[in-house]
Amino acid sequence: MATSSPPPPPPHAVIFPFMAQGHTIPLLDISKALSSRGLKVTVVTTPQNAPFISSKVSDCSSISISVVPFPSVPDLPRGCENTASLPSMELLVPFIAATKKMKQPFEALLKEMVGNGSRPICVISDFFLSWTLDTCRSFDIPRVVSHGMGVLPMVVLKTVSSMDIQREPTSVSGSVVELPDLSLPFALDRSDLQPRSNDPEDDPFSRMIWEVEEADRNSWGVIVNSFQELECEYVAALEALHKQAKAWCVGPVLLYDYIPRGTRGSHDKSESCPYIKWLDEQDGSSAVIYVSFGTQARLSGDQMDEIAYGLEMAGCRFIWAVRSGTWASDEGWKRRVEGRGLVVCDWVDQRSILAHPKVGGFLSHCGWNSVLESLSMGVPLLAWPMGAEQPLNAKYVAMGLKAGLMVSQGQITALDRRVICDGIKELMGGEKGRRARERAGLFGTMAKHAVEEGGSSDKKLDELIKCLIANKKE
Repeated sequence: MATSSPPPPPPHAVIFPFMAQGHTIPLLDISKALSSRGLKVTVVTTPQNAPFISSKVSDCSSISISVVPFPSVPDLPRGCENTASLPSMELLVPFIAATKKMKQPFEALLKEMVGNGSRPICVISDFFLSWTLDTCRSFDIPRVVSHGMGVLPMVVLKTVSSMDIQREPTSVSGSVVELPDLSLPFALDRSDLQPRSNDPEDDPFSRMIWEVEEADRNSWGVIVNSFQELECEYVAALEALHKQAKAWCVGPVLLYDYIPRGTRGSHDKSESCPYIKWLDEQDGSSAVIYVSFGTQARLSGDQMDEIAYGLEMAGCRFIWAVRSGTWASDEGWKRRVEGRGLVVCDWVDQRSILAHPKVGGFLSHCGWNSVLESLSMGVPLLAWPMGAEQPLNAKYVAMGLKAGLMVSQGQITALDRRVICDGIKELMGGEKGRRARERAGLFGTMAKHAVEEGGSSDKKLDELIKCLIANKKE
């Protein structure tokens, strides 16, 4: 009697996040989405980052973690394997440069996978890990790059970089930057862009960005945590900036794992957290403003004081996530806001907070993760951008999508408690805030439909998998 042959092994995808929470979490969401579609997924990370990743994917049996050592280099503190551990963001470039020393153990890992008959159909790696392109080429494995930002900010930054506006003054009228063949829903100002050196050889940051962009242009594809209904008009412009790569909008990736069962407030992973219990106890609906500026922003004590007094003056209930050890409030302020404000000096599950029905606004730095998480839950944003592409995100949310407001058009150092107070009052109780809340709710509905079966992102993810399987080399 003939015996049936064993089923073929499942397609295998390798995920290599950059060692920063904001870069890692979306790729873990993508890992779970791929796993739910029958793929075997290997997440590559370092020893100190492995426990966090394990805590996020431990319930997925088809996701495994492979650990490669993080190099010890003179420029970085001993044991520093995540940007959250950097004493200063001035060490970001040395940190990124150090990851290049992971190339040899990563190649050894891929060689072992291929030798064991588990050749990956792709490596999805963070854009800061540009050196992975050469490794992928040596194994004839497609490299799919993840930027962790939206389509529009990527298009703007890459277009500006290709124009080199410092060498082309005709592209600038006063402080306004005009981009050819690209219609933006806001005026692009020089101050919205990070300064770059004219000579990359003399500037390590510019040289690193040049390497990243060169690797991007030559990658097989770009995976984007966004969705067609949000940014479809800019996808073609993004693809045109690459040689052959296609952009795959598969987001919001948090929703694949996060809200499969219902609506805002249905998720139960953080129900026992003190801050969720505090929200449960608040009266009314959508009456609390959530305040957080991410894990990378470094605010001065004076800036923290202005936020604190602005929250007090606004009179709204609030929950404020503060990086541990970065600020000490005075006892008088604590007494005055007791009962209507909660300060959490620890990492929080931001998604659970934004999903809570009592939360009606988000004072944010407008990192792309925060933007998508907020809009996915139908929560309008009060934007206070602090760096990177955040000014572009803030303007897009407030002026393009009209799903939020800007705290101020001025610089961070110019802000004071009155500006913050006025912005909070308008978002939480003003007419502009009401309209922004309606728009945010509309995008929240669109976001959920995008990841549902038959939605735009659901289809794109299936299409991506099919293309990678068809492209697989034996």
